Amino acid sequence: MASSKSVVIAALIANGAIAILKFIGFTITGSAAMLSETYHSISDTGNQVFLLVGIRYSSKEADRGHPFGYGKAQFFYSFLVAVLLFGIAGWESAKHGYEAIVHPHPVSTGSATLPLVGIEIPGVWVNYIVLIGAIVFESYALYKAYQGMTRQMRENDWETLREAFRKTSDVTTLTAFTEDSIAIGGAGLALVGVYLSRVTNDPIYDAVASFLIGLMLMGFALALAWENKRLILGESLPKEDERPLRELIAGWNGVRHIDDFRSVYFGPERLIVTADVTFEHDLGVEEIDDQITAIENAMMERQPMVKKVYIEPEV
Repeated sequence: MASSKSVVIAALIANGAIAILKFIGFTITGSAAMLSETYHSISDTGNQVFLLVGIRYSSKEADRGHPFGYGKAQFFYSFLVAVLLFGIAGWESAKHGYEAIVHPHPVSTGSATLPLVGIEIPGVWVNYIVLIGAIVFESYALYKAYQGMTRQMRENDWETLREAFRKTSDVTTLTAFTEDSIAIGGAGLALVGVYLSRVTNDPIYDAVASFLIGLMLMGFALALAWENKRLILGESLPKEDERPLRELIAGWNGVRHIDDFRSVYFGPERLIVTADVTFEHDLGVEEIDDQITAIENAMMERQPMVKKVYIEPEV
């Protein structure tokens, strides 16, 4: 939880500052790509606020209405990030880029005066400076998010980021990692579009960059929404990760066979496991109770994400 929070705070500070700088660049040059990137960074800043709300809400203690706690709040708020903020920013960026393609207008060649030093520079250089600065800051935020993802990969023996994307339950870190990756890609697209429009004096490159940024945002919005949906609906552990837990029970002394086995996430890296188990007929009630307690402790030790275990002895 602390790792996820530090990742989100780092991204919040970076995106808030970058959004302001990008908007200044847009007001000076009128660049469609810079406006798309402004939408993008405002979206990212709002995203971090939603994610922090989710982290705070999910830390509430379990109560009568929510006996397993509020861990799924992070799934819900990450879903809102994907649908409301990513989708809206992506749509606005694509729409603005499309309008600029259909009705092109020249990018302004105005200038800006740097505060304190009073030096006047061409407006397009403001865009260059802002976008390069955005890439630098977002690279730091991406590094923090990547550290969080690699920690999960080590703990769960996942081999690739693609596998981690499909299996992780820490959607907060996943969302921050995806946002930061898109932010660097979007800033790179905007930089190329602004540069090509400048050297060719053709605004179409700037407009196309804006449109592509919007499509990229909407595409990743759908991917993130899909990943959050699986957890909101109550996904189980993947079969290959569930198998060692099944084998632990099946190989336990006194266990004849497993009648039913189920697992489900009730929060980031928090699992409930239930099993219907047939024990040997010569075991007494107290012996079965002791075996159940031992199995539950062994399962939580084997897989740290398992927080609750319920084993039902079958006759």
